[in-house]
Amino acid sequence: MTSFQEIAASTTNRLVAANVAIYFVLQAFLAGAPSGFELYFWQNPAFQLWQPISYMFLHATFTHLLFNMIALWSFGRVLERVWGGRRMLIFFLVCGVGAALVHLGYSQFQFQSIYSQLQAAGFADSQIDSVYLAGRDISAAASDIDRGLLQQFYTTYHTPAVGASGAVYGILVAFALLFPDFKVILIFLPIPVAARYFVPVLLLIDLSAGITGVSLFGYNIAHFAHLGGALAGFLMVQYWLRHSR
Repeated sequence: MTSFQEIAASTTNRLVAANVAIYFVLQAFLAGAPSGFELYFWQNPAFQLWQPISYMFLHATFTHLLFNMIALWSFGRVLERVWGGRRMLIFFLVCGVGAALVHLGYSQFQFQSIYSQLQAAGFADSQIDSVYLAGRDISAAASDIDRGLLQQFYTTYHTPAVGASGAVYGILVAFALLFPDFKVILIFLPIPVAARYFVPVLLLIDLSAGITGVSLFGYNIAHFAHLGGALAGFLMVQYWLRHSR
């Protein structure tokens, strides 16, 4: 097999190529407009059953795409040598779907929690509906209602999730489990750190950001999707290790 054939046959390379190609095609034809393949909140009419899979091949910005693809290629090709291409593809998809399900579950928790708070404040269902459907500000009607809470309510309902980050987090967890002593060097922290320490710290940062809303990586990041992908990856690796020949 020639070097070019080996590159073309790699599942990891194909996943990277698919993500890159889809990003530039959508940018060329839609220029950032919704495509219907993003992952919407399940109560939103825009939600479709294929979105827990399709969303992981979409990215909001080139930087988002770049970091995800660097991580996917760097760690995924090592795992593919251990598992083979078929298992690598299954793992990527399962982690991405796991991330989507956790994200949807947390979004439902957030949405219902805010809905209940507004009901307790005395707002009618029609008033509450006007907040998340039309973005109406009802904070002036009750002094104990924070405008930020209403914004979060609206955002949870309308803002879709995109990106392979959840699947990549699953890959990072798998790498740390199989190669715990391998030294990882980060772009923003050029100090070698063992995978067994790097990945748990990364997960703790995401958990803290998801709970507090204070993120080191910017806003509009689906932190619980990252954690969902990590959990799916952990469970998959444990299952395969127990049932390996």
